[in-house]
Amino acid sequence: MTLDQTWFSEAHDLSGSAISYRVRRKLDEVRTPFQHIQIWETTDWGNLMVIDGCVMLTTRDNFLYHEMMSHPALFTHTSPKRVVIIGGGDCGTLREVLKHREVESAVQCDIDEQVTRMAEKYFPELCESNTDPRARLMFDDGLKLMADTEPDSVDVAIVDSTDPVGPAEGLFGARFYEVVHRALRHGGILVQQSESPIVHLPLIRDMRRFMKAAGFAAVRTLAFPQPCYPTGWWSCTMARKGIEQLDDFRDRGAAMKKFPTRYYNVDVHRAALAVPEFMREGLE
Repeated sequence: MTLDQTWFSEAHDLSGSAISYRVRRKLDEVRTPFQHIQIWETTDWGNLMVIDGCVMLTTRDNFLYHEMMSHPALFTHTSPKRVVIIGGGDCGTLREVLKHREVESAVQCDIDEQVTRMAEKYFPELCESNTDPRARLMFDDGLKLMADTEPDSVDVAIVDSTDPVGPAEGLFGARFYEVVHRALRHGGILVQQSESPIVHLPLIRDMRRFMKAAGFAAVRTLAFPQPCYPTGWWSCTMARKGIEQLDDFRDRGAAMKKFPTRYYNVDVHRAALAVPEFMREGLE
């Protein structure tokens, strides 16, 4: 590193590693009642959003996360008409969800409106579906929203949250999975970001245990690359109500999809269902 270069770095205590981005300048910074948000302009990764010192997304690689948080679940469900997104303030997951024509409504509930307003300014490509008539943006507590949701009324619930500390801590507890299970219809699917399989297996194991205790009939964890997050390898965990199957999906629909993706396709979906040996041993 030369003296004329400036870097933003995030240290990962649990993994004993760090990630750094070469930056040109800080574009924005806001402290909300919930968190501290920064936007940086990088030299190679586009814009960078940081919340409470942790990297949330970059322009260059966010498609990996947003596509894997949405398309596997939506192509696994037989008819996903009503979708609820808890968190997701950058709106990238909402954009992917609304690529599915069969979705009739998508509610996004993030506790911090400022995340969405900064995404609209610095990641406008992620917010292009915000004006879709099927979309509804809410800024409230996600656990409360799910607790107040009519039973058996949601097809897919996506928990696109920050790490399980601070405002998102309640989204990883047993009570949350109970209220989501109640809100889902028979065959409904919950999908939640579940951190890194390399360093967070105990957390994933607890999540899966809580999901099963809440009554979910099937649980699967799908791993995928995500360079901007700790270890560069991330995961989402899916749980299904009333149907003991998450391996089958509408592969013909995925293969014939009428919208563009940059990472997700039918072969990626099949591959993500494969469980590496260390995960199999750690989760069982």
